[in-house]
Amino acid sequence: MIPNIHLAKVNGITESAPRKQDTSSTPVQPATNFRDILGSRLETPVQFSKHAALRLNDRNINLSGEQINRVADGIGKANEKGIRDSLVIVDDVALVVNVKSRTVITAISQTQENIFSNIDGAVIV
Repeated sequence: MIPNIHLAKVNGITESAPRKQDTSSTPVQPATNFRDILGSRLETPVQFSKHAALRLNDRNINLSGEQINRVADGIGKANEKGIRDSLVIVDDVALVVNVKSRTVITAISQTQENIFSNIDGAVIV
């Protein structure tokens, strides 16, 4: 950052000198630490892959905000147990989720299919 500079004329010679900043009117900004930034990034909402978005649309599955919050809670619980890829069941919808990226990989209505592969845990919320 370049300090504020003012010009002073001394004996006909102009020279630059750093000017003191007036801190009395400058609001004090709270320090943002790494833990706060990391915590806010970890609490990202649930994301949907392109494939999952297509499946939701094709299968006429509509998730409410409350259901998405429950999915997010389920992802948090799966993360606490060390699950990497989880089946999260919300009401009559089954979602395969990558826990680390908090991304829904695919969505299935429970009335359609009942075989799930490539998961290492399941959460019912």
